[in-house]
Amino acid sequence: MKGGVHRNKVENVFDTFEARSFIEQATDRDLVRELLQDPTTCYIGFDPTASSFHVGSLLPIMALVHMQRAGHRPIAVIGGGTGLVGDPSGKTEMRPIMKREEIDKNAEALKKQLSRFIDFGDEKAIMVNNADWLTNLGYIDFLRDIGKHFSVNRMLAAESYRIRLETGLNFIEFNYMLLQAYDFWHLFKHYNCRLQMGGNDQWGNILAGADLTRRLGGKTVHGLTFPLLTTSAGIKMGKTHKGAVWLDPELTSPYGYYQYWINQDDLDIERFLALFTLLPLDEIRRLGALKGSDIREAKEVLAYETTKLCHGQKEADLARQASKGLFGPDKSMASEAAPNYAINTEVLEKGIPAYILFEKAGMCKTRGEARRLISQGGGYLNDQRLQVFDQVIDLKDMKNDSLLLRAGKKRYMRITVG
Repeated sequence: MKGGVHRNKVENVFDTFEARSFIEQATDRDLVRELLQDPTTCYIGFDPTASSFHVGSLLPIMALVHMQRAGHRPIAVIGGGTGLVGDPSGKTEMRPIMKREEIDKNAEALKKQLSRFIDFGDEKAIMVNNADWLTNLGYIDFLRDIGKHFSVNRMLAAESYRIRLETGLNFIEFNYMLLQAYDFWHLFKHYNCRLQMGGNDQWGNILAGADLTRRLGGKTVHGLTFPLLTTSAGIKMGKTHKGAVWLDPELTSPYGYYQYWINQDDLDIERFLALFTLLPLDEIRRLGALKGSDIREAKEVLAYETTKLCHGQKEADLARQASKGLFGPDKSMASEAAPNYAINTEVLEKGIPAYILFEKAGMCKTRGEARRLISQGGGYLNDQRLQVFDQVIDLKDMKNDSLLLRAGKKRYMRITVG
């Protein structure tokens, strides 16, 4: 119900967050934990800068999942209004200004993706677009009523602004902190929202919102931030040689998503199981203790559980079956869930040089890269190493109505005709 949540005792999700290493900073750990003793409304904002979330957005999404499982009410704020301005946090240059139509289209796609993780039925969670209130604000009234509570000196001391001062901070971006602070005040006023969460680069914005709410409403609200994650190799979460790993199955297939997780470094597996799955901590510790070749079990569990959360059990089963087929001793086990590239029959009737097929199928970004890969012994056809980069591939190479390309040890592509 609007303005509150049903009051019944729940387990303290703050302990869950601490045990799973979700927390980087909190306004007051003891008070936040006390707040979460009872059902609480919390929020996280998501700027609609793309039509899909990527793995780098998964940590805050999982935080909302844990909040809901513990009996709290999440609010997912799609930043249709703040997206018109652009968040300078964590950026060294200004974001491109997006058109309202593009933002609205992205917002609808993000709503659909969030619904896979969070139950929005019966107001168990709420999804709102801050364009609904921010775009209706009068500029002069906003400056008089809200702007007067902000110290420019304090704003410039915030890390997100301080870093940008070195490369140039646009005035429109300078307003971002005020708008996000106003979001917290609006959600407190209309939904009794008492906790904002986000990445650690949002710390200054979260504090600004808590301060504004105290000044305008005389109430204490809280903030909690998550660590900005990288892999043990120092790579930003969700980045690969091909670019971002998306949650949209049209942009990253469920099989590709599964492969991203199963290929994580041994050193990251226990940490990622805690952050990105809902497995009990005892089971996570057991899997994390596996050594040598046994760690493969933990990687398979990580890949399966993350894929199931994002794409559902059916797609996770197919991805696991395909992975076992492609990487196991019997390649005939591989299913159609493996990544696929369809090529015209006429092309294979004439024959196509291997390096061109590798480039066309997306195994390499350029033909030059494909030539180097194959010349250095990293290109395979039907699990046989290609001897020359311009080896002609044609219909007689087909097995079970398809071709199986491999780049290196782990990247596969099934070629079919159509």
